[in-house]
Amino acid sequence: MVVVPGVMADAASWRPVVDALALPNPVVVLNRRGRAPSGPLGDGYSLRTEIDDLHHVLDALGGEVEMFDWSYGGLIALEAAVQRRDLRSVVAYEPVSSPFGVHALEPLRAAEGDLDRAVEIVNRDVSGFSAEYVAALRESPVRPVLRPLAHPLAADLAALNAHEPAFDRYRDLDVLVTLLLGKLNEGAEPYGTAFEAFERALPQAQAPEVLAKHLAAAIRP
Repeated sequence: MVVVPGVMADAASWRPVVDALALPNPVVVLNRRGRAPSGPLGDGYSLRTEIDDLHHVLDALGGEVEMFDWSYGGLIALEAAVQRRDLRSVVAYEPVSSPFGVHALEPLRAAEGDLDRAVEIVNRDVSGFSAEYVAALRESPVRPVLRPLAHPLAADLAALNAHEPAFDRYRDLDVLVTLLLGKLNEGAEPYGTAFEAFERALPQAQAPEVLAKHLAAAIRP
């Protein structure tokens, strides 16, 4: 299984999830560019950069991979999936695409170097959390974890909004696809409304209960 995280996440932040999975096969979590110890985003960074990185990992693993992908990672995974024929399944949890968080781009660029401010912007102006929630984050032990993850935020968001997804090719995906949306985000900005574009592009996507049956079959001895 390959996990592709979104923004404000890295391989280390997904470790508790991986540790809780009782799977007989390896679980690989991409530590995307801009997240230590991976290298910087690099010149000319775009969503194409992320797609090529994912292809490189999938090629190295030799195919027959299940993918679980979150937010920005969901878009990266689906864009890569339309170019492959060796995947077993793709689970996209609250995937996003342009336009998403466009209003936060300039504030994030203006906050370059001020990681505390960047954490506040992404939580308040993109994810829509309350001021009380953000204030609690400042005093939380998770704050030192979030600060470095905020460093590539502006570039991630710019790349997401500059990319035009291959929605017209999603219907041709010859692989089990499952779309997941949190209950509280149904119909709500920004994740629920972003999710609707993927629902329209993937009418063949399976429901979560089908995913559960599929994974149970996949790990059965």
